Amino acid sequence: MERTDFERLALEQLDALHRAAFQLCRDHALTADLVQDTYVRALRSAHTFEDRGGGIRPWLFTILHNVFYSRLKRDAREPASVDTIYAADDRTPLPDDAPPAWDLSAFDWDHVDERLKKAIDELDSEARLTLLLWGVEGLKYREIAAILGVPDGTVMSRLYRARQQLIARIGEFSADLGVRDRTQTNDEPS
Repeated sequence: MERTDFERLALEQLDALHRAAFQLCRDHALTADLVQDTYVRALRSAHTFEDRGGGIRPWLFTILHNVFYSRLKRDAREPASVDTIYAADDRTPLPDDAPPAWDLSAFDWDHVDERLKKAIDELDSEARLTLLLWGVEGLKYREIAAILGVPDGTVMSRLYRARQQLIARIGEFSADLGVRDRTQTNDEPS
């Protein structure tokens, strides 16, 4: 693939990478650094890129994911001053905590009901990130699995659990939308 074609394809994914990076770290400055590092690594490795049917998007998300977790590991090895330890906010995640997945306020979802937004925000970080990559970014199960470094079945089970948790959390809202509770049998009135 020609370098100009590669650059054009890679830059088309800038907004999607920026959204995903922000959801990983929830810090605007760090988001910009992560996206920049992702593109630097992608350009260095452009000669190794092979389109295996998914395009450049999953490849870039994989690089972003690796850059983020490499940075977390590197930062965890850095020494911390005593003042920093005592000044730590209880709400600050510990270095070994899973990173936040996504912040729905970063999206322009004015048409989405607040109850649904709140229910999605209450999902665990793994479920939210999987849901983001699948529902917002439109990636396939195998692409998400490659990005997160988990089996396809794990992606499917995370999506299933996320959907079930959403339905449980927004019971009457889901009924308004016509989503039927799967625990009901055909004999019971709905």
